[in-house]
Amino acid sequence: MPKLALFDLDHTLLTGDSDVLWCEFLMDRGVLDRAAFQPRNDAMAQRYREGSVSAEAFCDFYVSTLAGRSLADWRVVCEDFLREVVAPRIPPSARELVEAHRGLGHRLVMTTATNRVLTELTARHLRIDTLLATEVEVVDGRCTGRTRGVLNMREGKVARLHSWLHEQGVAADALREAVFYSDSINDLPLLQAVGEPIVVDPDARLRAHAAAVGWPMVELPR
Repeated sequence: MPKLALFDLDHTLLTGDSDVLWCEFLMDRGVLDRAAFQPRNDAMAQRYREGSVSAEAFCDFYVSTLAGRSLADWRVVCEDFLREVVAPRIPPSARELVEAHRGLGHRLVMTTATNRVLTELTARHLRIDTLLATEVEVVDGRCTGRTRGVLNMREGKVARLHSWLHEQGVAADALREAVFYSDSINDLPLLQAVGEPIVVDPDARLRAHAAAVGWPMVELPR
């Protein structure tokens, strides 16, 4: 396999958090009641930034917004979400970063804690063929509002990546040559697992850790 170039999405390639933006989008459309949901959304975003929320609580909270509709129903909404909200928040610098690795012949992988329903179109928009994301449970054709399988967050990102490498017939030591870009202390397990960790516009805790261990830090013009 060519060298792996791994990219986090939220606050890395995307200026903002796709889960938070999604909820804002649904509140604007009247799908979620703003008065009831906004304080919960803000609190969850803060706990994620602090690294104080469990992976289960974080992923379950946002996947719950999908409950009751089919994937086909959400697809139409997600197309609007990509066009109106997500694409304008992917800066040229992030696109250039992805394209630089494509030009080097690297295998591009987006790995995000955000669920697949919200991020599949974003990966396709950036022409990133491999997406590792939190999976959504679907029963009788409708989203249950629950997650499925190993959550793609914190240590789960490492586990899911190892599983994917195994499916590809590639030894796990391929990570020794891999590069991973992330902004978040929540991605510390995967940053420590790759040979070339690079922090992008990092949060305060990751910035301190990166400075202590000598990891390169970059800032993307946004």
